[in-house]
Amino acid sequence: MDIPSRLLIHESRYWVLNHRMDSALPGYVMLSAKCMTNSLAALPIEAQAEMGVLQARIQKAIEERLKPKRVYIGRFGHDAGYSIHFHFIPVYDWVEALFWQDERYRLLQTFGSIDSAIPQTDGAELMLFVWREFCERPVPPAVQGLGVDEVVAALRGAFDFKPD
Repeated sequence: MDIPSRLLIHESRYWVLNHRMDSALPGYVMLSAKCMTNSLAALPIEAQAEMGVLQARIQKAIEERLKPKRVYIGRFGHDAGYSIHFHFIPVYDWVEALFWQDERYRLLQTFGSIDSAIPQTDGAELMLFVWREFCERPVPPAVQGLGVDEVVAALRGAFDFKPD
């Protein structure tokens, strides 16, 4: 799958960092191996070593430049035809507020302890919310702050990347 140049943030010998193509959530980025494999063990040793350094740089760039409440990092892909990749999902205060305002997600509500009446959520519920609302909905919620193009430019600055 070709990534539009407007969404590319950084490219190295082994990895590509881009804004997720189908996400309206500014700052939701993907780090993908250039080597077509779904196995970390199958990556060249150099790619494995670079992966950790890149993941730390990506998290730092998101935290410093976008200021989310938290950053979720995960590997979920299992479909054939895609190389191993990692999701970096910023959870802004306004995203969490939208989650709590949406009654459909109250069915997922958990509580801190048996005696607690204070509703809490976890990363899985918030990721589901982001995926359903910002990646799958034809008309996603309005975003607050920087848009996708502005976020891509801000993150490129952290990597000194200039697209062709």
